[in-house]
Amino acid sequence: MALLSENEIAEYLSNLEGWGHEGSRIVKQFKFKNFVESVGFVTKVAILAQRVDHHPDILIEYSKVTITLSTHSEGGLTEKDFNLASEIQEVS
Repeated sequence: MALLSENEIAEYLSNLEGWGHEGSRIVKQFKFKNFVESVGFVTKVAILAQRVDHHPDILIEYSKVTITLSTHSEGGLTEKDFNLASEIQEVS
């Protein structure tokens, strides 16, 4: 899968609410009422990620979950990252 250009990244980001571009990755922090809701969300993300064999970095901080996406095998952002980000957006 090919790395995306800066213009392609900007276009994909325009369709995602709250995601930021940081170097070779995209990042979003999700906020929940409590730890249990955070973990429930992470479980949904894990199921999505496993289904498409593309696994984000996930940080849980009580009621906050930070998702970071990058295609490590390609060394940057690909369409896979934005496809998964869109699916994650839907379950948040």
